Amino acid sequence: MPDPTLNSYLMLSAVLFAIGSAGVFLRKNLITVLLSVEIMLNAVNLSFVAFAREMQSLDGQIFVFFVMTVAAAEVAIGLAIIVNLFRLRESVFVDELNLLKG
Repeated sequence: MPDPTLNSYLMLSAVLFAIGSAGVFLRKNLITVLLSVEIMLNAVNLSFVAFAREMQSLDGQIFVFFVMTVAAAEVAIGLAIIVNLFRLRESVFVDELNLLKG
């Protein structure tokens, strides 16, 4: 079996990013939206690693380390916000949360 090329990694990354963006735009549950954002971040990470492998450099993997750090912080803060919204409104659906309306 031949080794995957850069093109195949980028196609997989594009498919993952499309799935994540569809989840962000089409889903109503905040937890599902948060998971979709994580899928999008992982798609970008796959692109970084693929380009780093193609260029024989470690720069892409260093970027992935920082993206994963930001993603972990985003999940922690996002879940805390979702828990507080659930306690306040007893719902995690985007349509039922109108806290920002004046």
